[in-house]
Amino acid sequence: MTGETTHNLRGDYSRMRPDYTVDQDWPAYTPQEHALWRRLYERQAALVPKYACREFIASLSALDFGAAIPRFDAVNPRLAAATRWQVVAVPGLLPDAVFFEHLANRRFPVTVWLRTPEEFDYIVEPDVFHDFFGHVPLLFDPVFADYLQAYGRGGLKADALGAIEMLSRLYWYTVEFGLIETSEGLKTYGAGILSSGGELPHCVESDEPNRIGFDLLRIMRTAYKIDSFQETYFAIRDFRELFEATAPDFTPHYAKLAGLESHAAGEVLSSNRVLHRGGNRQRPA
Repeated sequence: MTGETTHNLRGDYSRMRPDYTVDQDWPAYTPQEHALWRRLYERQAALVPKYACREFIASLSALDFGAAIPRFDAVNPRLAAATRWQVVAVPGLLPDAVFFEHLANRRFPVTVWLRTPEEFDYIVEPDVFHDFFGHVPLLFDPVFADYLQAYGRGGLKADALGAIEMLSRLYWYTVEFGLIETSEGLKTYGAGILSSGGELPHCVESDEPNRIGFDLLRIMRTAYKIDSFQETYFAIRDFRELFEATAPDFTPHYAKLAGLESHAAGEVLSSNRVLHRGGNRQRPA
């Protein structure tokens, strides 16, 4: 999605097709870019066994793409066989409607460019490392893959109803920054966390953020941070809970929430199922 950005979009949009896809042009990646990919991969691969959910860890191990920037055309046959999804190359951030259309048709857009060495620890826009390392492994999980398709279909409807902001919050707090309760404690499945060296341990171990049980309407009313670690993380019990909660028509939800004030990113409500109360700050409402 386009998300919130105040700068010019990065990426070469001059050669894109009407659906915003481009050729990956894998031979154009330089040895230096492949070396940077390996550094990024090695850092995150060392962290995920402790902090990531088992579904992500299993797929990451099976894919084994740490040696170089992956070829999308090599991954797609395996992905299609597993969940009928495919990866499509895009120049960068997409308009919401285009993004939703791809998801609704089981196509996941992956940016083709890689960050610079100076951006090793932080990048403003998602690059190929964030998109591929963070998102693609869980596309091999059937339930999560179905959730993403349902989200895309819901996004097309939300776009028509003027409810993009509410639905964007759901994507942010689940697909990008979601936690999951497991028998081994809280783990993460969010791509924004899984591709971040700093936020991966922070989301589970730090005393600072709130960790709250998944609540669909609460999430759709909650603001989020785009330039810092999250003040609140929402935890699902399993991917089935996520899929079932988001399967129904959202039109009544949009009507119920319309005009209501947003909750602050660090706010804790008395109705929340609080797994950990962070050091931030807001009294229960």
